[in-house]
Amino acid sequence: MGRVAVAAIVALCTIPISLVVNRIVPEPYMDEIFHVPQAQQYCQGNFRSWDPMITTPPGLYSLSLAYAASIFPVFFCVQAVSSFSELCSTPVLRFTNCVLAVICGILIYEIMILLKPSVSEAKATFHAVVLSLYPLNWFFTFLYYTDVASLTAVLAMYLLILKKKCLFSSLLGAFAVFIRQTNIIWVLFAACAGVIEFTESHVAHRPAQVDFHLSKVDNNSSSETKGVSLSNLRRRRSKHGIHDQDNFTSENITPMVSSSGLLDDLQSVIVVSWNHFLELSISFAPFLILLVAFIAFVLFNGGIVLGAKEAHEVSPHFPQLLYFGLVSALFIFPEHFSLSQVIALFHQFRKNKSLSFFQLFIMLMFGFISVRFFSIAHPYLLADNRHYTFYIWRRVINLNHIMKYLMVPLYVYSWFSIIFTLGRNRKKLWILAYCFACAASLVPAPLIEFRYYTIPFFLLALHSNIAHKSWLFIGILYLSINCFVLSMFLCRPFSWNHERGIQRFIW
Repeated sequence: MGRVAVAAIVALCTIPISLVVNRIVPEPYMDEIFHVPQAQQYCQGNFRSWDPMITTPPGLYSLSLAYAASIFPVFFCVQAVSSFSELCSTPVLRFTNCVLAVICGILIYEIMILLKPSVSEAKATFHAVVLSLYPLNWFFTFLYYTDVASLTAVLAMYLLILKKKCLFSSLLGAFAVFIRQTNIIWVLFAACAGVIEFTESHVAHRPAQVDFHLSKVDNNSSSETKGVSLSNLRRRRSKHGIHDQDNFTSENITPMVSSSGLLDDLQSVIVVSWNHFLELSISFAPFLILLVAFIAFVLFNGGIVLGAKEAHEVSPHFPQLLYFGLVSALFIFPEHFSLSQVIALFHQFRKNKSLSFFQLFIMLMFGFISVRFFSIAHPYLLADNRHYTFYIWRRVINLNHIMKYLMVPLYVYSWFSIIFTLGRNRKKLWILAYCFACAASLVPAPLIEFRYYTIPFFLLALHSNIAHKSWLFIGILYLSINCFVLSMFLCRPFSWNHERGIQRFIW
């Protein structure tokens, strides 16, 4: 019932607005001027045509072809269109993302009930709907961009790895890469999460085989976490009837509890992987094959992006990681900027003052060095006043010479809060893999684009234990931002003196 409710609510939130957007902005806008004609070429059967300005593979266009083929008989029977190519109009192509948004909402719900079995169906439904309204993803639902398709494919892949269906997960991972190349990072992250989950399930049920007491255990934290984990496990057993949890092909999931230290996690992974090498090799071989195929593609293509390579050169843009931390923390502000979170972080620092101050010093140095030597003002960022990042860069980050340095403590706090929040129910090795995946996907991008943060943000939100009351405030925040951004896009058009056409504000 929860899935149906999520699908219905998300559909009601997207379809009417999509009709309004298509009525006011019927022509392709911004990057749509590349994507829409390319998809229409495919609708005409011209699969050899390719616009050299397009940077991503044709995964989105193949989805649009499948969607258009499914609705063509209806449109043809009512004589709304006379040919298949005529059906592939801008509104129909955009509606592909509306369908994907509904599927994405269902995937969010499914992942939530897997990760948090103690949450009721009604609350999981509400949380999934709120997260579906995440402003960056919600706005691009109404335009023909690759963001919604990319997120949907990655979440579907991640859901299957949580259900321990490695082969199908890798196939969806391949399709995620076919939509956007940088998704290879999240494919590898999903594989790492799967290995960690495999390790945890075997350590949990065969503790005598692995001795991994390398670092000092925090008894209070360990006992509290184990209590929650065992409670969730009993609840899941009673609901799903788990009998053979040592079998990695099981569809059920064993909760990943926080361990005592990173060395503990790493040693347990090494030992269990060695003991179950053949089983792991068979399960995760498709991910390895996909990685090898991607490396071959990069070598053959001469880079990651397909077109416009000069504008998407890989650059060491370390501040991008700092921006992501702050933006993501702000989008779930009740979790990260509440008094209780500040107090919890303070108590965490007091547990081991020497280590905590050393970590703080390293993070601050990384932040100051990053903004001093690795800040990049991409020409698109400086020249295009249609994007909100144009104004954030000019009026906040680069307001004056010292402003970018004053922001560093806020960046550092955001990342400490994120890691602390994930550490409540994730293994330290999982958190390390997540941080590496964020760095690998964001640091090479020279352009500040908040929509690049969508996938890592969703993984963060899904793995954060956000209180139900906080979800209400987050929902209000998302609705407010969505109303503002959409009204600016639709009702505040403007013109450029040097270029014809109507311009609109966009993320």
